[in-house]
Amino acid sequence: MPQVTSSVVSHGQGHLLGTLLSDLDRLANPDLTHLVVTLNLAEDWAPPTRVGHATVTVIRNEWPLGFAANHNQAFRQCSTPVFVVLNPDLRLPHDPLPALQQALREPGCALAVPWQLDEAGAPENFCRELMTPWKLLQRTVSRRRGRALGLTPPERLDWVAGSFLCVDAAAFRAIGGFDPGYRLYCEDADLCLRLQLAGGRIAVLRDTVIVHAAQRHSGGHLKYLGWHVASLARHWTSRAFWRYWRAHRHG
Repeated sequence: MPQVTSSVVSHGQGHLLGTLLSDLDRLANPDLTHLVVTLNLAEDWAPPTRVGHATVTVIRNEWPLGFAANHNQAFRQCSTPVFVVLNPDLRLPHDPLPALQQALREPGCALAVPWQLDEAGAPENFCRELMTPWKLLQRTVSRRRGRALGLTPPERLDWVAGSFLCVDAAAFRAIGGFDPGYRLYCEDADLCLRLQLAGGRIAVLRDTVIVHAAQRHSGGHLKYLGWHVASLARHWTSRAFWRYWRAHRHG
């Protein structure tokens, strides 16, 4: 099996990240050989020097960076064939890496993700269709009318949320990694579209389950909402978005 480098970023979230690192230490997957922990904000908590079989590299940012820039920075330390992006608010009841690594060995697979549940055991909405302005308007109207928003079936997905991404490092490198022009939000959608435009495929593993204790901000904080709006504007004016839209004729 290929060896794995993983990247996780703490935004003053040592209390969350410590639990995730404990899970990784308990699982002790021998293929996880390098873990890059980025402290995006100054905090008293310090990561351990080893987690399971992985050597831990700690990056302390002088000033906060966005999601894309942080993980691109970590990827520059990746010398393994597999690169895994993790959120700090994940829980790993079982080891998802063997199945994800196996999926990446299938021809054409550039990105593999586990099935995600929330803390109550319900499926997370991590499989997504292409978000056009029209679909965003439909979703907004539905929310305001109290209508439930259904989950996107994996067979119809265009992109997956970036809370847990297991990506072929060569494919990630070939497209230039994440677009650092996204401060927060839509960088995962953009990455998925570009991987697919380059001929890659996304695999969603229903039998490989993780728990995502999501920390959501944009609904109640103007700063995050502003970043969300700016990211949508960048996404909808990007070459990747329109190339993908024309190829798949989304409404």
